[in-house]
Amino acid sequence: MNKKGFIFDLDGVIVDTAKYHYLAWKKLANQLGFDFTEEQNEMFKGVSRKRCLEILLEIGDIKATQEQFDTWMVEKNVDYLQYIDKMDASEILPDVKKVLEFLVANKQPIALGSASKNAQPILEKVGLLPYFDSIVDGNNVTKAKPDPEVFLIAAKQLGVTPENCVVFEDAVAGIEAANNANMISIGIGDENVLNKADYNFKDFTEMPSDFLSNLIK
Repeated sequence: MNKKGFIFDLDGVIVDTAKYHYLAWKKLANQLGFDFTEEQNEMFKGVSRKRCLEILLEIGDIKATQEQFDTWMVEKNVDYLQYIDKMDASEILPDVKKVLEFLVANKQPIALGSASKNAQPILEKVGLLPYFDSIVDGNNVTKAKPDPEVFLIAAKQLGVTPENCVVFEDAVAGIEAANNANMISIGIGDENVLNKADYNFKDFTEMPSDFLSNLIK
């Protein structure tokens, strides 16, 4: 059995915390006197919190001092953490656990590669932390996707060369990061959006049973 490294993004791949990010950003926008739509929230996929706030302020045409900016960053995160505090195993996206169990049974190393700074507590809350050999998140990286840094660190921690790694991503920037790292990229979501991925599935339920076995071979 060959050893591949399997790297998963968190938001939109393992759990859907995007809705909680959206609610927290919307609340902040409303406090600042404007609305923030789900369509606008699409621009925030795979983007750092700092950049998200910059975009939000552009949408609302709001000028902020550094002090205000820093305060709002903290406020948004506090709101978001209150939402994810209530998360449990019911939040795991369909068939994610089945895929993780298959990889563990086949002795394949598994990593998380996410921009989220809250990745570890989320995995703990939904009960998936034991499946992961390595967690690389916003606390370990300095460059945002599409820079491949997060995935290259994960590969190194798993002891697998980049070309033997497989990345599951739901964001365009994430697919580009995987491709920039010379890894196999698998888009989870809309294939028209994630058209630069090597493979596409709407979600894990659509992945044929032999797909992972063939990747490992």
